[in-house]
Amino acid sequence: MSDTTDFGFREVPRNQKASLVREVFESVAPRYDLMNDLMSLGIHRIWKRIFVNAIAASPRETLLDLAGGTGDIAFGALARGAKRVILTDVNPAMLEVAQKRALDRGITSGIDFAVVDAEHIPLPDRSVEKISIAFGLRNCTDKDAVLREARRVLRPGGRFHCLEFSKVAVEPLAKVYDIWSFKVLPEIGARVAQDRDSYEYLAESIRRFPDQETLEDMMRNAGLERVAHRNLSGGIVAIHSGWRL
Repeated sequence: MSDTTDFGFREVPRNQKASLVREVFESVAPRYDLMNDLMSLGIHRIWKRIFVNAIAASPRETLLDLAGGTGDIAFGALARGAKRVILTDVNPAMLEVAQKRALDRGITSGIDFAVVDAEHIPLPDRSVEKISIAFGLRNCTDKDAVLREARRVLRPGGRFHCLEFSKVAVEPLAKVYDIWSFKVLPEIGARVAQDRDSYEYLAESIRRFPDQETLEDMMRNAGLERVAHRNLSGGIVAIHSGWRL
């Protein structure tokens, strides 16, 4: 394993990436939801709704939401009928926002909050029925470790779901998307969040993330089976899923 890893387009010492990512999300946490709306023109809400429907956590199932951020997936799963959601994130600042949002929505039961590194999940083997991670896997230092941990804590018959930016499959759209990512997004970050650097990193991290087929191979190598993906918005994002059988 290399001593360095990607942080956007930069190579950094492997043991420094987690702290660098944490700094990014501490910076963006207060305006994270507003910035998501601006960056995606509100489309992220549709992507997340489709993702929650794909997860389909039932009243008999517990969902472990990794890198859960400010809670969109967790709240959506509860509204759709999940028995219990464990909302986790490595960044306490993001979880604080999620907890405030839960109280604002009157959500006081069926949800637990925990600071968790997705590469080292503090749960027993075979303990949850569903696992989700939305727009978080690309920020993890050891993505293979996250996938192995996800399989470990899934019950047999349980399913892992990942929503992440991916490789655009429509060439004309790819050109427009590059302009939006590298010209417009950093400018929005500078003007709205007073933080150009963090949004430059977010755009760069998307380009460094494995494409659809590569991520499928990684999931299989981690022991997940019946792996599949579904492109949304021409491949700007994709939903990947795999089972523990």
